[in-house]
Amino acid sequence: PRMYELAERLVREGKAYVDDSTDEQIREYRGSLSEPGKRSACADRSPDENLALLRKMKAGELHDGACTLRAKIDMASANMKMRDPLLYRIRHAHHHRTGDAWVIYPMYDWAHPIEDAIESITHSICTLEFENNRELYDWVVDHTGPWPTRPHQYEFARLALDYTVMSKRKLLALVQGGTVTGWDDPRMPTIAGMRRRGYAAVAIRAFCDMIGISKANSMVDIGKLEYCVRQELDKNTPRAMGVIDPIEVELDIGGMIYVDRDDWRDDAPDGYRRLAPGKRVRLRHGHDLVAEVAARGADGRVTKLRATVVPGSKDTKPEAGTGIIHWVDAATSVAAEVRLYDRLFASAKPEDGGADFMQVLAKDSLVIVKNARLDASFATAAIGSRWQLERVGYFRVDEDSRPGAPVLNRIATLRDDRVAAAVTAAAPADKPKNPKAQTRPKSRTPREIRDGAREHDAALAAFHDHLKSVLPADQAELLSGDAGSKALYESLAAAGVPHATIAKFLVNEVAADDRAALVGRADFVALMREAEANYGGAKRAYASGTMTIEAAPATDVGASVDAVIAANADKAAQYRAGKTGLLGFFVGQVMRTAPGADAAAVNAAVRAKLG
Repeated sequence: PRMYELAERLVREGKAYVDDSTDEQIREYRGSLSEPGKRSACADRSPDENLALLRKMKAGELHDGACTLRAKIDMASANMKMRDPLLYRIRHAHHHRTGDAWVIYPMYDWAHPIEDAIESITHSICTLEFENNRELYDWVVDHTGPWPTRPHQYEFARLALDYTVMSKRKLLALVQGGTVTGWDDPRMPTIAGMRRRGYAAVAIRAFCDMIGISKANSMVDIGKLEYCVRQELDKNTPRAMGVIDPIEVELDIGGMIYVDRDDWRDDAPDGYRRLAPGKRVRLRHGHDLVAEVAARGADGRVTKLRATVVPGSKDTKPEAGTGIIHWVDAATSVAAEVRLYDRLFASAKPEDGGADFMQVLAKDSLVIVKNARLDASFATAAIGSRWQLERVGYFRVDEDSRPGAPVLNRIATLRDDRVAAAVTAAAPADKPKNPKAQTRPKSRTPREIRDGAREHDAALAAFHDHLKSVLPADQAELLSGDAGSKALYESLAAAGVPHATIAKFLVNEVAADDRAALVGRADFVALMREAEANYGGAKRAYASGTMTIEAAPATDVGASVDAVIAANADKAAQYRAGKTGLLGFFVGQVMRTAPGADAAAVNAAVRAKLG
């Protein structure tokens, strides 16, 4: 409702109109990057006519596609997003929350900034492809305020994980094609999928903190996410025993247990420490036993073992070379379905080179085991509870569970065997293996790296303390983590560039690794001196590498001020009545119509014209 109220306000102020052009006409009139667009004749309707039509749209009196609501901005703008963008479409569609109460729905570029403003968002983080949307974001905020908290949009590189796809369109194809069971399939990179898999929020936050954010697109190793997940699980999950592929073992003292098929070998290799003919093994929390084959199936696979229990061994220290295996009691254990989830794709880059991602799906991303046996405690395990099955992995009790019939989703294996395998494969066959080669040190977050640098460099620590006296704490922390950033900051401050301008530009536009190379460059210093008055121009000049702000065509600032005031007569009256906070609005509007104009001159001209 609040969004719609603001839409009516724009219509009444003559800043939006109802357009009954077809989609084809709208595309045709939009123009191109080299040619201006053409405004629809519908824009000439009066505010009263547009308001009546908008209310018909809302009342459901018009069919889908009959018309749209568009902002009235600038059909000649270099930014195509500003060429009278669509604000509302008609869609007679049932909504999952509001039912059939609405038949018009807001477009992203209208909903996003208003949601942020209503919710007092200060920093709205978007991915890089929305950089062109920022100008429209600002326009919407400026023309629907004033807001208690003025939101701003910032763009960063999207998170790209290997062995997965992140595009909603491609994820939808996986769902609709039946490749996965839904948006909450535990293999999906969605919050719903991660929750059902058993990933904890704290683990996801730790992963985000580890990788940080960047202005450059890059691929993140999914192993880092899995590492954070295992770290959290190891601290917070209770341990129990379960057998995924059970073999019966008949004990000579009576009774039956199950052990895992992977723990038996007919012909044990050297160094093997699990069950084999005549080999002694310790049961976890139990006795030692020695087993032999009791029965085989038609395919030759062992179906049953017979074992002799070593009396009194439970209370003694295991003999040297004795392995320890997990097991469950056959009489009290619970039959369970276990779903062994793994990475969805067999290739680290399923879209590399324009490949069809559907062709590189991993065949074993889900293995369903129907006859697993679990400790008796799982008969009443709560849905959503998470467990470590000893020697097997980490699991979550799924929503499909029923009393006495649990279903477990594998969250993660106890360790990533692929890392060890890759290290082993890469080692020369004749070179002795380094036992430390497979130990991966914990990755440090960017914050931890900067903290470490300050801890070992007194000059950086002192510089950090100084910056905290002139800048917000977060900017001071980001700019004092290495010698290059310190040297560049100090050189710019010595040249008279204001602290706020230095901090804003270095944090948002200059990567930390690039700062040392800019120390002493006169062209960069000159650019930074201009950045206070023309930040956008300085940003574009730095990004292009020219370090020179392109001269804007001569603009009659006075005429631009007159035009903006005439187009916003209601706000001009409010300003003259004492609402002086609107000065920034007028200056911003003039700067948009007079790119390259001196901000100070525009400010003075607006003040003079408004009296």
